Amino acid sequence: MCDTFISTPTSTIDGSMIFGKNSDREPNEAQILEYHSANQHTAGEPLNCTYTSIPQVEQTLAVLLSRPFWMWGAEMGVNEKGVVIGNEAVFTKMPYQKEGGLTGMDMLRLALERASTAESALETIIQLLSDYGQGGICGYQDKKLTYHNSYIICDRNEAWVLETAGHLWAALKVKDHYSISNCLTIGEEFDRAHPDLIMEARHKGWLKKGQTFHFADGYSDWLYTTFSGSRSRKACSFGLIEAQRQQLDVRKAQQILRSHGDKQGSLDGSLIATALCVHAGNGLTRNSQTTGSMVAHLTDDIPELWATATAAPCTSIFKPIWFQGSVLPDLGPEPTGTYDPSTTWWQHEKLHREIMKDASRLELYREERDKLEQAFSSQASQCKGDARYILTESSFKQSREAVQKWIDLVCDKPIQHRNRFIFRKYWEKQNRNAGVPA
Repeated sequence: MCDTFISTPTSTIDGSMIFGKNSDREPNEAQILEYHSANQHTAGEPLNCTYTSIPQVEQTLAVLLSRPFWMWGAEMGVNEKGVVIGNEAVFTKMPYQKEGGLTGMDMLRLALERASTAESALETIIQLLSDYGQGGICGYQDKKLTYHNSYIICDRNEAWVLETAGHLWAALKVKDHYSISNCLTIGEEFDRAHPDLIMEARHKGWLKKGQTFHFADGYSDWLYTTFSGSRSRKACSFGLIEAQRQQLDVRKAQQILRSHGDKQGSLDGSLIATALCVHAGNGLTRNSQTTGSMVAHLTDDIPELWATATAAPCTSIFKPIWFQGSVLPDLGPEPTGTYDPSTTWWQHEKLHREIMKDASRLELYREERDKLEQAFSSQASQCKGDARYILTESSFKQSREAVQKWIDLVCDKPIQHRNRFIFRKYWEKQNRNAGVPA
């Protein structure tokens, strides 16, 4: 499950475009933050995506991606032209394709590699959907998980919401701000749509005679949409960005991604995922967690990205990244589903899982974390040119050192607030599966 929001220049404090996303996947499904430079290719040569091959294009753009380690496609990312995309799993009444086709994450990466504007990225995904369809198993250990996809697509000048149901789709241009979660959100109003969208709903009996067509009402699957907690999370994210209208900046966007809603300080109480910063809690209705977080700040300058490169933004540090110099420093080996403290993702995950045993442990370093992030933010607002990559490299180095110190600090503090039995047993199993030491 995931949550994504966008605030356009009319809704931010500095007239920029600010995008934010939490990517929620299975707890041991490590996410890779990686950079791919622009490249020339032989047009038409096979390009191997997650489950299928398609013809490559002659030129691909430089991209910064955050992707589950086992996928070719990405959950979110930005390209050198300042196009940013985040996707969501959505559950609809249309049939799912379990084999073949492109995953929603494949289409996201392909659009970033091929499109220089938000509208062009929108058209790229629509064409890919038409040519290849969307499909394939999208879970890491859950080999039955299939879904359709929705997207927020933006550049410096405009933002779009694209929502799909099988091969059908609707698109809405964002006027002010918007948020999406694991549910269809487009209703009676949309700017573009598949030509068969309304006719198919009428043919299936989802649009009765005399009714006004409403995309979400007509195409949503009730069961999965309800138990994903998506409507609660969407209401939470929209309410938070609405409250910051014309005041939203990067730091406030980061805090939105850290929100636990009305469950602040409690991680084991909810049956379903109702907070934006998601922590898994059981194997049935709350079996995903936030495994990566990203904020994009788009101005007339080169794209500025803030990423955790780790799970659980409430326990993480956002670091600045630009398309400058080498772009990304060495983050260690690529993480997998097995614990490896030499990787950036799993090193932090040890800290996160110790805090999960008693959420009050976060207070041991929260203030120091916030001061460190504020220092990164202050330096980022001043530096230009090559100094930007130096700051990126320094911020990742300082973060790794801080995380190691905090692991030792947290592990030394006895557990005072014991979690519920089901929650504890769920995490003990996840830790055993990944080989996380006690």
